[in-house]
Amino acid sequence: MISTVLIWLGILLLFSATVFVHEAGHFLVAKALGLVADAFSIGMGPALWQKKIGETTYRIGCLPVGGYVALPQLDPNSFLEGPEAGNGENKPENGEKTAAVAPRHLPPIAPWKKVAVALAGAAGNLLFAFVLGVVVWIAGKPCDLAETNNIVGFVAREGTAWEQGIREGDAIAAVDGTPTANWEEIFAAVALGSGDEARLSVARSDGTAFEAVVALENSPLGVKCIPDLDGESLCLVAAVYPGSAAAAAGLAPGDRVVSFGGTEARSRSHLARLVDEAAGRETELVFVRDGKTIVSQATPQYDPALARALIGITFNTRADFDFARKTHPSPWTQMKSHAGGIFRFLKALSTPKTAGAAAGAVGGPILIFAMFFAMLKLSFVMALWFTGFLNVNLAIMNLLPLPVLDGGQVVFGVLEMIRGKPLPREVTNKLTNAFAMLLIALFLLLSYRDTVRSVLPRFRRAPEAEPVIFPPPAE
Repeated sequence: MISTVLIWLGILLLFSATVFVHEAGHFLVAKALGLVADAFSIGMGPALWQKKIGETTYRIGCLPVGGYVALPQLDPNSFLEGPEAGNGENKPENGEKTAAVAPRHLPPIAPWKKVAVALAGAAGNLLFAFVLGVVVWIAGKPCDLAETNNIVGFVAREGTAWEQGIREGDAIAAVDGTPTANWEEIFAAVALGSGDEARLSVARSDGTAFEAVVALENSPLGVKCIPDLDGESLCLVAAVYPGSAAAAAGLAPGDRVVSFGGTEARSRSHLARLVDEAAGRETELVFVRDGKTIVSQATPQYDPALARALIGITFNTRADFDFARKTHPSPWTQMKSHAGGIFRFLKALSTPKTAGAAAGAVGGPILIFAMFFAMLKLSFVMALWFTGFLNVNLAIMNLLPLPVLDGGQVVFGVLEMIRGKPLPREVTNKLTNAFAMLLIALFLLLSYRDTVRSVLPRFRRAPEAEPVIFPPPAE
């Protein structure tokens, strides 16, 4: 219970920091250029805390889903921004009603200043992502097998990948002509592809190469995937059942199985098949304990209830991150990787053939918090890495030329430079509020879809269900 509370506090801290640096970018540049700032808010909705210092009211909203800086000289008076976000007129404080309030006559500001303030939010996020990247670079992040190679760890025999000749140990060099160096890139290329098939460029360890066309399916999250193909995973032992073949072979929790029957175990699913194929036969089992390689023998026993042979171990399914072998990607490498993912998504979203698949792969706020939770359970460094990823994505998405986003304010400023005068306030107000309504609708739609895809299935799933488990033979 305490650890869960700490994780949620960590999520709140990192997400609030992401919002803070974005709004701080707007605020600091606006103040430096002489603009009036009525309010600086982290969070939306009614204030949990607020204090007025000088001309600015600093506040914390009760809804930790965003924030804003109220700049009356350039705000188009969007309804999203509470009573402090004025249109150049004085507002009564604390909700008090007054008989008459004299309007302020604030001087107009140059359009280039509006553009600079609009760009400053994204700049704050990018700077924060770079700082986080420096921390991850120095501390080192656990090595994720999905980002280290493009080696096939498992091929289901009943799938099209097996029929096309793909085997464990092969490398997926490209998907539909897009080069792929690791499984993160493979997953992204498949998810953003068009059609119900993917063309894979496969390279064998002996130097030969060939192409295979495999069928795609939608995952439970609605994202396209190759159902019968996966990358490598660590075969780490979480538990050994008494009286099992694994116990007789000397396996213990924490050991890592590296081969079975003379074949390298590329993944947990691959090892499961190797064990099943050796039912009833004494077979060589090789595992690593504390850096030492141990060779033993195990005889898998057939379990009629599960219709497969077992050796009696439970895998550590959360062990795909190798904490003993850390990677130290440079801050620029991390930034490039984060930005590459969002640009690939935007390209797919703007391409008619792949727009549907890209839209289906979008995650909303619930999925973001779920990812934060998963990363913090792994390690704080992984949570910092994900926060950097989130900040780069937020910066790029905020610069899209939509009126409710910072990119829209940049467009307004550029049009003002061209026209020699600002757009009519009525036009900017209506555009901003219309797109704000669309943004809220999208927010609610994604939240609903995340709930249906990710949250509800967890309540429906049997608590003992475990995707990769080797129970002991039936009595």
